[in-house]
Order: sequence, then C-alpha cells, then structure tokens
Amino acid sequence: MLNFARGRSQARPNRSMPIAVMEYADPKRKSNMFGKLLMAAALTALCIIMLKLSPSFSTPTHFSRHEKGVTHVLVTGGAGYIGSHAALRLLKESYRVTIVDNLSRGNIGAVKVLQELFPEPGRLQFIYADLGDPNAVDKIFSENAFDAVIHFAAVAYVGESTTDPLKYYHNITSNTLMVLKSMAAHGVGTLIYSSTCATYGEPEKMPITEETPQVAINPYGKAKKMAEDMILDFSKNSDMAIMILRYFNVIGSDPEGRLGEAPRPELREQGRISGACFDAARGIIPGIKVKGTDYKTHDGTCIRDYIDVTDLVDAHVKALQHAKPHNVGIYNVGTGKGRSVKEFVEACKKATGVDIKVEYLPRRPGDYAEVFSDPTKIRRELNWTARFTDLQESLGTAWRWQKAHRNGYSSS
Repeated sequence: MLNFARGRSQARPNRSMPIAVMEYADPKRKSNMFGKLLMAAALTALCIIMLKLSPSFSTPTHFSRHEKGVTHVLVTGGAGYIGSHAALRLLKESYRVTIVDNLSRGNIGAVKVLQELFPEPGRLQFIYADLGDPNAVDKIFSENAFDAVIHFAAVAYVGESTTDPLKYYHNITSNTLMVLKSMAAHGVGTLIYSSTCATYGEPEKMPITEETPQVAINPYGKAKKMAEDMILDFSKNSDMAIMILRYFNVIGSDPEGRLGEAPRPELREQGRISGACFDAARGIIPGIKVKGTDYKTHDGTCIRDYIDVTDLVDAHVKALQHAKPHNVGIYNVGTGKGRSVKEFVEACKKATGVDIKVEYLPRRPGDYAEVFSDPTKIRRELNWTARFTDLQESLGTAWRWQKAHRNGYSSS
C-alpha cells in the first residue's frame, strides 16, 4: 500500500504530454463556434447598415464637396426673420445654402417653407445646432464644404441687452469668435458679417457715415462693436474676404407673401415697433407703447432709418458678390431718410386700416434720439440703393403676411 501510494504521488513518465494536451473535435463545440461566427458576421453587417443610414455617416454629399460653378453659403440664424429672407434670395439666385440655427429666436416653419420651395437635392439643408458649442461648430465645418458664411445669428433686442448684458456678450461676441476660428481652420474664404447701427451710439452729427465714431451706449451695440473689432484684428493677418454691414431698423416682409416676421410670444415686449403695431391692430394687445416723447426731435419721439428686409438682403447678396480676398469692406445699409416713431405709427394705422391706441411712456434705457444713414458709400462701391422706401407700403406688405398667419408659421 505504501509503495502504491508513493507511486501515485510520483511523476508518471510513461504518460506522454502530447497525449494529455491533445483535443479531438467535438461536434457540439464545432457547431457552437460556427454559430458564434455567424452571429458576429450578422452583427457587423447590421452595424454597417445602421451607420450608412445615420445622418452622421460620412458619405459624400452635395454639401460636403466643392462644385465648380456652385457657391455654398452657410447662413447662421437662417431660421430667423432676416436670415430666412436672405436664404430665400440666395436660393433664388442658385446658391447652395446650409442653414444653422438653434431655433431660440428662429422659426422651423420658415425653414419648412424654404424646403418646400427648393426640394431639389443639394439646394438646401438645415442643421439644428448652437454656435456656442465648439464641438458642434467644428463638426459642421468639418462635414461641409462652405465657400462663404453670412453670419446673422444673434440676439438683437436693445432693451433686453440692458437687462441681460452677459447673454449678449456671449451670444454675439463669443459665438462670432467660434465661427471665425472654424472658418480659418477649415479654409472658408468669405465672411459677410451682420452688424448694426447701434455700434455708433448717439452721434453728434447726422447722417451717419462709415467714418462716424463708434461709441455704443447699450450692450447690444457694444457686443457687436467688439465682434467687429475682433474680425478687423483677424483680417490683418488673413487673406479672407470680409464685408461688414451695419444696418438700421428692419421692416417689411417677402413681397410674394412666403415669409414674414413671427417673434415668439414671450419676446413681443422686446420686439420691433412694427410687430407691436400689428399685434395692436389684430387685438392681441390693447395698444402700442411709445417710449420717450422728450427727445430733441421735431415731435419728441425717436427718429430711425427704416430699411425694408428685401432691400437689406439685396445688400447682403451684393456684398457677397463684391467680396475680395485680403480686403475688408464696411458699409451702412439704410435709406438715408429718418422717420419719427409717431410718423411710423401713423403709417402703420394707414397700412392696417386700424385706429391703433397709443400710450406714451418714459424713455427706454439704452435708446438714442436720432439715427439715420448716409448710404453714399454702398451706392458707389456696391451699386446698391434702397428701392422699397415707402414706409406705408412696406408695412402693408408685412401686414398682409400677418393677417394670413395669425399664429405665425404654425398657421401656415
């Protein structure tokens, strides 16, 4: 027994290792292995199909490559009032258009109108994104072959800027920096920048020329001025073609009634005077509030230069056509004629046929007494002149859209 136990505890040299590690084919295990391989192949094929169906799959599209004879324009804020009208004009002129908008102020309804008008492949695409997100902005520029950018996207209410200034510095100045950096990184050669007469503040001399000192008096104007300065500093060491358009108070809508202005209900208090007039004419609000009657003007109310949106987008197209590398063009976009708020209200009464009730209140913080442009430079260099200068006619065009769209684009 001792010998037997000892023998079992010792190595058995006559049991060869090759036989110990050798495995013979097990039919069941072979079948399991085949099934696993089949499953892996099926999953791989499914993943490839899903990737190809995904919008983010990097399959070349019309928008991701440059084409001879086709200019691809990125319109930031293209779902907004001015941006959508500009996109419409560009599409009519056979440009390829990409709209980027986070819809915080814009309307998806305006985009849908444009998509219905131009359904052909490679004409128009909409990207929902926030320009304050650097990853999103870089992705947009990485996946699209832009030839030019028209940068409209911005919050744009003077009164709101005085109560929430940080929103304006972030949204206007910081987001413009984001766009500019991506343009430089991806070789986009043309920028049309949407600026404002608010950068001038309250000049001592009228009319305003491009040489008038810029002394903004509200955060909106200051943020735009900072963005302009940033662009101008960048241009000193860049071959980018840059146009800066400083425009005045925008009114009107598409003459054919396809697009209009539809601000969000919560922003009506901050909106344009034309919107307030129309809301009063439709009975949405009891009347219009005119803030400030003691300005040093002929009737005590503010004087502004009202530019029709159709003329304004025409100026942007001409700026795009005249933009040259290594060059910066700065232009005022206005009619050259000032109208008082009282005159505006009277024109709105005639355009709507409604005797709108008017309430006169103290001045609004950040407002200035008188602002109107000298459009000589843009007329001379870009061959642009405002054509829709009849205030009542422009308001009448906008009013027809408002009546047909009582709930904005949601009633289309």
